[in-house]
Amino acid sequence: MGTDSTAGAQPALARRLGTADAMMIGLASMIGAGVFTVFAPAAQAAGAGLLIGLGIAAVVALANATSSAQLAAVYPTSGGTYVYGRERLGPWWGFGAGWAFVIGKTASCAAMALAVAEYVAPEAWRRPVALAAVIVLAALNYRGITKTMRAARVIVVAVLAVLVLVLAATLGAGDPDAANLDGWASPSAGWYGVLQSAGLLFFAFAGYARIATLGEEVRDPTRTIPRAILGALAVAVGLYALVAIAVLTVLGPDGVASSVAPLAAAVDAGPWSAAVPIVRAGAAVAALGALLALLTGVGRTTLAMARNDDLPRWLAAVHPRYLVPHHAEVAIAVVVGVLVLTVDLRDAIGFSSFGVLLYYLIANLSAWTQTGADRRYPRWLQGIGAGGCTVLVATLPPPTIAIGVGVLAVGVAYRVLRHRALRRPRGAA
Repeated sequence: MGTDSTAGAQPALARRLGTADAMMIGLASMIGAGVFTVFAPAAQAAGAGLLIGLGIAAVVALANATSSAQLAAVYPTSGGTYVYGRERLGPWWGFGAGWAFVIGKTASCAAMALAVAEYVAPEAWRRPVALAAVIVLAALNYRGITKTMRAARVIVVAVLAVLVLVLAATLGAGDPDAANLDGWASPSAGWYGVLQSAGLLFFAFAGYARIATLGEEVRDPTRTIPRAILGALAVAVGLYALVAIAVLTVLGPDGVASSVAPLAAAVDAGPWSAAVPIVRAGAAVAALGALLALLTGVGRTTLAMARNDDLPRWLAAVHPRYLVPHHAEVAIAVVVGVLVLTVDLRDAIGFSSFGVLLYYLIANLSAWTQTGADRRYPRWLQGIGAGGCTVLVATLPPPTIAIGVGVLAVGVAYRVLRHRALRRPRGAA
């Protein structure tokens, strides 16, 4: 494959992760990235209709997951759809996927760091706390993937316990009102609002991409990656559905839309309000888990792009002792640090969805071209995935689309200039 020939003398990443380990990294990304942060903007877009949006996002995510699993089984190397797009469609398609992933998931990293701070720090200290979270977790990633996996396992167990507490305090001991779900099938914002909520909620399902980008560090990737992707997605869908119903029935659509921490607000509305600090702490831990896994995945895709000169070659370095892409991880941490000092949480969620939906559009188109023994799932699933990604990205807030197109254009310009320089003979003016 093209990725191998350009790797030079750099050492390969170590295959240390099993199915359970890969699932934990995916779950840490999805649970933290979505359940504590995304319901408020989704409710603003569609009210109780966010339940339909959640279903649409889940269907698109399932289609995307089958495409990623089918591709990762054949191309078990770092880079995910960046590699798949290059191998199946051509270098420009691969670059588009890789650049969309890097910019989208860098925004996700900033969103998760800001989420940590919103749950645990007073307003004046939120950005410094977010920056500190980025520095600490980037240092953990630098020390090696096994440390990342162990931390992800602890985080997932803790967050699942907190979510069980939330469900018990709301649907169990609380006073949920099913009337708050009235109008879910005919929301006031119409189908545009529902589709916009689906695009925002898709942010919560994108964690399984981290599993595919770890293809070079997974044992028996042909078997492990498909199982880990589909298993992690199934757990996340069930949790999101239960939590969405819980917060809507307790707070109502307007209450969810107006809250920066809807899970904590829903618990606070019932007899178990003393558990609110536990929920806030759990939300912070979940966001930390997502940030940890996100930093890992973005670093690996950056590594793959640098190996092919689509990003500066300096970023392709692998640490000789820790066997991680240490230059890429440092660079990503610096960019995320700048973002947490300048961006808004909800804007970061929208921009992340823009990049990741484009990434999966290319994944579905790549999987569509597979035939014979490489095909594990019916082609119509890739058609649903590609169509769904296109519709959802088009219904995101217009300012988000405009900024996303601009950043994509910057990446395209860089690649054109970089490859033009590489083709120029040495010594030429």
